[in-house]
Amino acid sequence: MIDETVEEIQEMQTHSSSVVAVRATRALEELLEREFATVEEYVRDLERNGSVLRRANPSHASLQNAVRAVVEAVAEADPDTVEEAKELTQQRIDTVISRVESAKQRAAENAVDYLEDGATLLTHDYSSTIIEALEQAVDAGKTFDVYVTEARPRYIGRKTTRTLAGLDGVEPTLITDSAHGHYLPECDQVIVGMDCIVDDTLYNRVGTFPIAATAAHLEVPVTVLGAASKIVTEGFVFENEYRPGSEVMPEPAEGFAVANPNYDATPVELLESVITDDGRETF
Repeated sequence: MIDETVEEIQEMQTHSSSVVAVRATRALEELLEREFATVEEYVRDLERNGSVLRRANPSHASLQNAVRAVVEAVAEADPDTVEEAKELTQQRIDTVISRVESAKQRAAENAVDYLEDGATLLTHDYSSTIIEALEQAVDAGKTFDVYVTEARPRYIGRKTTRTLAGLDGVEPTLITDSAHGHYLPECDQVIVGMDCIVDDTLYNRVGTFPIAATAAHLEVPVTVLGAASKIVTEGFVFENEYRPGSEVMPEPAEGFAVANPNYDATPVELLESVITDDGRETF
């Protein structure tokens, strides 16, 4: 199951990071079915498999933090028996998953007050937290016009647009990534998700940086939504992922290279605020 989960994580490019974190953490339950002679043997296997799962996607801070939280809790508790170690593992898995799943909802709840009724918004890529926030805002009687960038080369923005089209009170429009500068003057706010924030840098789907820079120039506020667990101050070094060039150009590249980075780096000074399950921070 763990090996299968690693393969799934490596292919889960259109899923939110919270879904990836839950899938990775839940995979550790496989160890509860195995037999171990000693506690030391169990903890070593837990640490080894935790490392394997974290390496499946080094850029996902929520995955890194979730798996590490389970492994470190068990290792530091120094349980007396294998059974005790397994019980603690299950408890920590349940606690971590509950925290990850509830964080998205709480962040969305915190964002509703900052989504102005009748506003024109622009969003990039796909964020389940943003979808949740807009759903809650619509339930509260608010309406929005939303421009959605395609998020090339995999066009993940199409998934966002289709989802928003199903919400009464939201009028979505799909645009090309490079058209954001054309439509931003019409917008009251940019809302984007986050893969993570490390120190003073937001890492998110490639294309976020130029949108934030253009928005800052036009004085359109940029708000980031996500779980507080994605904000990292130590113990994590972001590693960008480079996707196959065939996603950009299916035919063979002859005489030139094709670069396809998954994420870009946006200075937080370009942001107006970050809203998480812990509340709202302005810059």
